[in-house]
Amino acid sequence: MKRSASYQLFCFPYAGGGASIYRSWQADMGPSIQVRPIRLPGRENRISEPPCISVSTLAENAANEIASQSESPIALFGYSFGALLAFETARRLRRAGVLPHRLIIAALKAPHLPLRRKPIHQLPESSFTEEIRRFHGTPSAVLENAELMNLLLPSIRADFTAYESYRYETEPPLECPITAIGGANDASVSPAELAAWSEHTSAGFGQRIFPGGHFFMHNSRPLLTWTIAQELLPRFRAAS
Repeated sequence: MKRSASYQLFCFPYAGGGASIYRSWQADMGPSIQVRPIRLPGRENRISEPPCISVSTLAENAANEIASQSESPIALFGYSFGALLAFETARRLRRAGVLPHRLIIAALKAPHLPLRRKPIHQLPESSFTEEIRRFHGTPSAVLENAELMNLLLPSIRADFTAYESYRYETEPPLECPITAIGGANDASVSPAELAAWSEHTSAGFGQRIFPGGHFFMHNSRPLLTWTIAQELLPRFRAAS
């Protein structure tokens, strides 16, 4: 870990995504924030491992990893499915006495709200792939590459299985601030569903709306990383 880092920012990917989606973030953040992507099983350098279909197991493993590595203040960021993982990881870190300084979530409804669409994780491969196409998060070149999709589909399906089978359990609100970020044209997450994240913190809540749809992070990355840095660094300066 770089000694100059004021924060370690642990980042959780969207469904089917890997650590590589955060590859360019370190250059945006600068030396005060060390970007630490969470590497999930079944993809990239963990492709030989079976993907996991349990939010609880994924969060527990991530919390154990973070708790054993954190040497400076930590923050968690999660995008879409990754936002749910970040939230559940924050809960487990709290139980271990390692509460994050901030939880930043993007492109996901609050976890206690019901799913508004029909589950898709049990659909046949062709139908499942077509549903994935409608999310506009996977490039057409990837969707049309049968060999590549055969490699990616198990982890994508596993993440959707984990998300769609998740059952929220009531706990006290987190004692760290939460920032919720959404896309102005994201039909899958309404502003009210985003605002409902405020129920899960007793330490302050902020909401931001960016241009774009569900995957606004691809078109608004500089704005997103700048916003995250602003959420973290003023807090650190005030405390130092």
